[in-house]
Amino acid sequence: MLDRLSNKSPQHFTLIHKSETTSARLGLIQTAHGSFETPAFLPVGTLGSVKGMTPVELKQLNVPAMLCNAYHLYLRPGHHFIAQRKGLHAFMGWDRPIVTDSGGYQIFSQQLLTKISDEGVLFRSHLDGSKHFLSPEKVIEIEESIGADIIMPLDECLPYQSDYEKTEKALTRTLLWAARCKQAQKRQDQTLYGLVQGGFYPDLRKRAIETILSIGFQGIAIGGVSVGEPQEEMLKVLDQVLPQIPHHLPRYLMGVGRPEDIVEAAIRGVDFFDCVLPTRHARTGSLFTSAGEISIRNAQYKEDDRPLDPNCDCYTCKNFSRAYLRHLFMAKEILAIRLNAEHNLYYYTALMRRLREAIANNTVLEFRLGFYQARTGDSIV
Repeated sequence: MLDRLSNKSPQHFTLIHKSETTSARLGLIQTAHGSFETPAFLPVGTLGSVKGMTPVELKQLNVPAMLCNAYHLYLRPGHHFIAQRKGLHAFMGWDRPIVTDSGGYQIFSQQLLTKISDEGVLFRSHLDGSKHFLSPEKVIEIEESIGADIIMPLDECLPYQSDYEKTEKALTRTLLWAARCKQAQKRQDQTLYGLVQGGFYPDLRKRAIETILSIGFQGIAIGGVSVGEPQEEMLKVLDQVLPQIPHHLPRYLMGVGRPEDIVEAAIRGVDFFDCVLPTRHARTGSLFTSAGEISIRNAQYKEDDRPLDPNCDCYTCKNFSRAYLRHLFMAKEILAIRLNAEHNLYYYTALMRRLREAIANNTVLEFRLGFYQARTGDSIV
């Protein structure tokens, strides 16, 4: 059931270069299914699929890895089902790294929770209402059966502006679960990250990072942001937490995907990100360009024969006009979603490539300035 089991855990992260003027850095994350350069952006394939895209197309776009969701895969098709098919990589035909979130965010945000205790969470399935119980040990069992390369512990997620007492209680439980997840881990070819919560309270974040570091993990994930807060609130959390993380540990900022947030977080030393934004926006006709975001639904593009973004070399921009993309979208053609998704994902992989080049050349502040100047109406944070 546990494929690729090994008693030898390879070095997970190598710091290659640090910016001379900022905290931005270049790194290499190594896993049992290959490595990827950082900073990096991971698209979300919740159920083992990045919506609208095949694995071959993702590779052509230079997507380095993807995020899947243990909660959703546990409910459908089931972690034992996936394990019997030699793990998620083989099941979905993807031979690059996979990261799995525990699913705690979905349980709490979708109001599926029935009861929570230090033992775990009792919740109802969003599919059929059936009851299930997830303990920290169960989450590790699921993620080990799935066979992801980088896995997350169970955590208690709270909405933005939760009060101090509630946030402290959730953090205490999250840290208890982190230790139990670490103890439950059996596979040595997977990397378990420690997850830093604590809301927007500096003393709780400090306690979180100190405890997570004392338990001992090979990577650090930062959660509890991108939950509706203003950008400056998120950046305050990063400015506090990131300097406390040792340089040899990779930093993963969970659920953050707006281009401006990625640029700001990478400059502060975040190594990789995940978000549903590129493909979700593709399905609503919202497309990312070097000059900012546009909605292809708008009537102004009905007779616009220019490419979506003249500065983009993706297949969509090199072959189709804004008028055609709008026509497909308004006609509800499946091709509209595919072409939109291809463009948005290309935009993100190109953004990360240019960001890595700027860090390597020690021109990251110049890159930041040019990024904002190109976006109409945007100003530097």
